[in-house]
Amino acid sequence: MPVRQLGESERRAVERLLDHDPFAGAQVAERIAARGLSWWRAEGRILGYGARRNLESLCWLGGNLTPVLASDAAVAAFADLLAGEERLCSSIVGRADAVLGLWDRLSDTWGPARDVRPNQPLLVTDTLPPVPADPEVRQVRSGEVDRLFPAAVAMYTEEVGVSPLAEDGGRSYRRRVNDLVRTGRAYARVIDGKVVFKAELAVVTKRTAQIQGVWVAPEWRGRGIATAAMAAVVRDALLRVAPTVSLYVNDFNLPARRVYERCGFQPIGTLATVLF
Repeated sequence: MPVRQLGESERRAVERLLDHDPFAGAQVAERIAARGLSWWRAEGRILGYGARRNLESLCWLGGNLTPVLASDAAVAAFADLLAGEERLCSSIVGRADAVLGLWDRLSDTWGPARDVRPNQPLLVTDTLPPVPADPEVRQVRSGEVDRLFPAAVAMYTEEVGVSPLAEDGGRSYRRRVNDLVRTGRAYARVIDGKVVFKAELAVVTKRTAQIQGVWVAPEWRGRGIATAAMAAVVRDALLRVAPTVSLYVNDFNLPARRVYERCGFQPIGTLATVLF
């Protein structure tokens, strides 16, 4: 079956499909809820695989490439189409089997990758954390972007391996940080005027709030602040934002995985990321 670009007339079918994978497809669901499927509004394209009356798989192509519920046949079909296009995305991220299947087929034309992370546990909780929450963790206020921004840059550089300041002096990344603060999605603990812990609800849908950007200042690591700080974020997100909280983590980040386990997160699958 051919891959086709989907439009607004197929929005209901797309939303039904996304409901079958509300955590791995959360970022795609958020974009569609906010901007629909018209490419000039969505800043990306939604590709579909399956008969017109029986949509089976999706693939979001924008700043990143995200397959959703992509079967082996769908992965092969998406890859056949994408191999003929210039790579514009900065990453491929999604369920591990689909991402690694796409990369197997695209690496010759889109490679090399800067990093491949094949095993990122996807974690979810729908219950309040069983550990005490840090009362000093709070939402970042609108006038505190300048205080948060250096911590956000440090987190991004450490996690992704490149600085967000490199491409345009950090203007687009600062806009992103400012938007997270403005919408009440950025959290921090501040000691003596410095951010020592931060996290964001980077993606919010009707089904889940997805935490990203978790960071502890290097001089505060190993001092036991992360568990209570994360518990505060999870507690607020569950009470105020969404019925579940989700996140994904690199398999080799054992300290973070222990923190998330203490906060009540349970594994529900595995994601993978290819970074360019």
